[in-house]
Amino acid sequence: MTAIPAPVPAAPAAIRARRRALTRRVLFRAAVGAVVLWSVAPFLWQLSTSFQRDRDLSSVTPHWLPIPGTLEHYRAVFTDYEFSKYLVNSVIVTVTATAIGLVLAALATYALARLPVPGKGVVLAVVLGLSMFPQISIVVPLYLVLNALGLLDTYTGLSSSYVGLALPLMIFVLYAHFRSLPTQLDEAAAIDGAGLLRTLRSVILPLALPGIAAAGMLGLITNWNEFMLALAFTSSPEHQTVPVGIAGFQSQYFVPWGDMAAASVVVTLPLVLIVMLFQRRIVAGITSGAVKE
Repeated sequence: MTAIPAPVPAAPAAIRARRRALTRRVLFRAAVGAVVLWSVAPFLWQLSTSFQRDRDLSSVTPHWLPIPGTLEHYRAVFTDYEFSKYLVNSVIVTVTATAIGLVLAALATYALARLPVPGKGVVLAVVLGLSMFPQISIVVPLYLVLNALGLLDTYTGLSSSYVGLALPLMIFVLYAHFRSLPTQLDEAAAIDGAGLLRTLRSVILPLALPGIAAAGMLGLITNWNEFMLALAFTSSPEHQTVPVGIAGFQSQYFVPWGDMAAASVVVTLPLVLIVMLFQRRIVAGITSGAVKE
């Protein structure tokens, strides 16, 4: 009968290595959980506030959970305010500005990334610098321009302002992606007789869809949440966007926190759902140009 050898105890160094690895994993997951909680907490608080009664919101002791809950604030948002009109205005301005911005960004990025443009480094530096400008510094010049053109309190004036606001960000996102595509594609298209616009439309854009989706999503979020330009350039509910409309809920003596929270949830939830549905495409578009084959 063959004797079964006794198990060899693990070396102390291997045990310590496993413990260190386990500790690192636990700390990493705890850090990720803390960041997620820190990011999601404001939205969860707004969600809870939107279902609480007014007397609970005005009490000294805060109510963390909406117990008992109410849908009165959501009813008030769509009956006591012109919120539906603000939503329509935001959709019109945001979609228009994002679509025009994507077209201009694709043309500009193709020229900067694929064509021998003199001084492209300076152009890119200027584009990056424009994206860092605080909005307050451009409000007065843009106001004077739109006033001279008669475009104040119009969809056209606000949409054109949003195009300029999101365009540097779109170019910055698309540039790395366009640069990562092999130049042999342009050469093959030129041999087949395709011009620059045909090459861009039929060859580059289909391959650049992840980057275009990421740029479009970032531009959409930027334009949807913008407040300062919409406040300065619109003066009537017929053209004001959602952020300006929500700010107008409060009166001189009363702030309807529940109504404002409900409106914020209605506005934020579609963006959250869109980002969750397209998160892989957005991440792929942002990181596609990070490593060049």
